[in-house]
Amino acid sequence: MQKVAQSWLVFTLTGSAFLLGLDSFLGELPILLFSLLGGVVADRMDRRRLLLASQYLQMTFALTLAALIYFNRVNIWHILLLSFLTGTAQSFGGPAYQSLIPTLVEKKDIPNAIALNSIQFNLARIIGPIVAGLAFSGLGAAACFLLNGVSFLAVIFSLSSFKSRAIPSESPTNLVDELRTGLLFVSGQPVLQALSFLAFCSTFLGVPLITMLPLFAKAVFRLGPRGYSGLLACTGVGAVIGALIVAGLGNFPNKGKVALVLQLLFGAMVVLFAFSPALWLSLLALLLAGIALVAVFALLSSLVQLQAPEAMRGRVVSIYMMAFRGGTPLGSLATGFLASHVSPSWVLAGNGLIMCLVGGIFLLQRQKVHLE
Repeated sequence: MQKVAQSWLVFTLTGSAFLLGLDSFLGELPILLFSLLGGVVADRMDRRRLLLASQYLQMTFALTLAALIYFNRVNIWHILLLSFLTGTAQSFGGPAYQSLIPTLVEKKDIPNAIALNSIQFNLARIIGPIVAGLAFSGLGAAACFLLNGVSFLAVIFSLSSFKSRAIPSESPTNLVDELRTGLLFVSGQPVLQALSFLAFCSTFLGVPLITMLPLFAKAVFRLGPRGYSGLLACTGVGAVIGALIVAGLGNFPNKGKVALVLQLLFGAMVVLFAFSPALWLSLLALLLAGIALVAVFALLSSLVQLQAPEAMRGRVVSIYMMAFRGGTPLGSLATGFLASHVSPSWVLAGNGLIMCLVGGIFLLQRQKVHLE
């Protein structure tokens, strides 16, 4: 809900594709800056408590933005600053969240757990935009941020209801030494390097499709907030379908090959959306793009989790998450900048073509990088 309302609010206040991309960039920038530190902290303390602290902070920032809008005090710099602060909280909560999942299930069930986690996350992406469109149109933007803030109470209650089996590290080494150890471990693992690079390419080149949706909804299809939320929900429906497929397949062989084929599909759908002459074709492209994006994410994440030793899971996951989520702010900023100078359709199409090229090269070189 907050994502829909915030993107629409930024574009309505400014009419700028660059500021739309900048808002997304600032929301994800802390992932690049602090995720590695967050991974070290996740290995040194109770991951559940760290995640709870992250949730409390995100709730505070959402309620702050709701109050600013309600009292008509909001400026674009408020939105950009709160995006950065929310991203900072997520940069510490993210590694803890991803590291908790393998401690709740057996190793053989990790791919299913990650896929099921993707399902609940993307169900929210379907329900959230639909409710956001109604709330934004009927009650205003402040209602979306208020409801989002209140919703954190459910997450906090859920996290408080169980205890993690993971035992925090009691290593006497300092944070810098542990960070260096994690980086050295990943640098010696070609598979983890390949997975991180592919994750970065998928988000850097693919996620701007979602970031630029307000621009296409308003300027191309002449849609309002409800129409935009419908486009966003379409990607969410595809994401749930993709996660269900991965969950249904379970721990199957050749995950790397399947992920690369799906990345080719993802890139092709970005190109199709960019030049689509009809709304129905754009909706189809968004649906298939959602399927491919989440399936690729679930498969790559499963491979990373299966490669990561428990004692270093937080650090390994944080490096991967920095690549995966770090691609979003950089891609959004670059795409927003280019889209403000040349046709957004050509920019998105270029992203899709490069994504197809990267997937094709890795598919041909799969055995050389041991991506099976």
